[in-house]
Amino acid sequence: MVREMAVYFYLRLFSLLFSLFNLLPLQKKVVLVASFTENNLHIYDEMQKQNVDFRTIILANEKVYPYLASETNEETVLLFEIKRLTHFIMSIYHLATAKVIFVDNYYGFLAATKFKKDAKCIQIWHANGAIKKFGLKDQSIEFRTEKAKERFKKVYNNFHKVIVGSEAMADIFTQAFGLPEDRILRTGVPRTDLFYNAEKKDSIERYIYKKYPFLSDKKVILYAPTFRDEKLETFELHINLKLLQKELEQEYILLLKLHPAIKNSIRITEDLQGFVYDFSDYPNVNELFFVSDILITDYSSLPFEYAILNKPMVFFPYDLAQYSKTRGFWEDYKKLVPGPIAYSTTEIIHSIKTKDFQLEKVAAFNQKWNTYSKGHSSGNIVAYTLGYLGSRNVQARSTD
Repeated sequence: MVREMAVYFYLRLFSLLFSLFNLLPLQKKVVLVASFTENNLHIYDEMQKQNVDFRTIILANEKVYPYLASETNEETVLLFEIKRLTHFIMSIYHLATAKVIFVDNYYGFLAATKFKKDAKCIQIWHANGAIKKFGLKDQSIEFRTEKAKERFKKVYNNFHKVIVGSEAMADIFTQAFGLPEDRILRTGVPRTDLFYNAEKKDSIERYIYKKYPFLSDKKVILYAPTFRDEKLETFELHINLKLLQKELEQEYILLLKLHPAIKNSIRITEDLQGFVYDFSDYPNVNELFFVSDILITDYSSLPFEYAILNKPMVFFPYDLAQYSKTRGFWEDYKKLVPGPIAYSTTEIIHSIKTKDFQLEKVAAFNQKWNTYSKGHSSGNIVAYTLGYLGSRNVQARSTD
């Protein structure tokens, strides 16, 4: 009840301000609403590269604001939080007066937003593939109120276009958001462009090895488990670090990439130092892919990008039965994931020692989920935006 009341008053305030600003004419302007960095920065950088003839504004949440402000022109980025009231009001002004709005997540304010006929809201979801269900297919939705369910549908119906990198993801979005197929935009996913840019990849690798020279001494295992909401207060690392060290330290080191909400729950004891390193604060997990040799994960979207590198993955869904009941999967988990499944640290070690990585599955997985993401996705999106704004023509590259 308290949650619903808070949402109600927030949306009332938002709706009032948006309605006032909606009286003003639309401008040749693009707004990026950001909860994540990668997709937004790739689109922003492509716009700067092409020297577009329209203004670009980024509305960022508290988590990504400092990073986006440092990576762009600080005047371009506003903190889209009610705690900074002037930024919040200006953010609503820009949303009401922009012709093109990109969003990268579920945003409740869209339930209180009625865009003008000539404005277009484009969803650039923060992952280019999905294992666990979300949106209208999230199994937890049955426990929400009817008012909440109606609000979800209003948000999703404001997505005039949804960017995808594959037909597999197009099918998921039509189900998750309850949208018709004609709202799908097959440009490829911007965050994947980095994986096809050899010069940029080399530059990132040099930077990381210079900053962390120990990474070049041994092979690198990257462990990045999914954040589980219900485990915020009781999180424990189910992988046995000491056993991994005992069996693998001659050849490998282990990097931990944990969610910020739980990283402080983990303490690397003195005897593990030199084998285990906490990289949870490293801002861009994709960059860590370039210096890692094996990825260990469970239900996250990381494999969809890691597969582009054709590197081995091991899946550690230690709570598979329970997670399947509470969240649900788009496909049979055991058939979907492109690598061996381990339910214990011992099984992880076995897969690594025997090199039982099933790499043939990785190639097929990549083709299925990255069909349109071939290194030109940002350019394709900017070309689409320019065409819609009536700006100078830019030819999108082929996604074949």
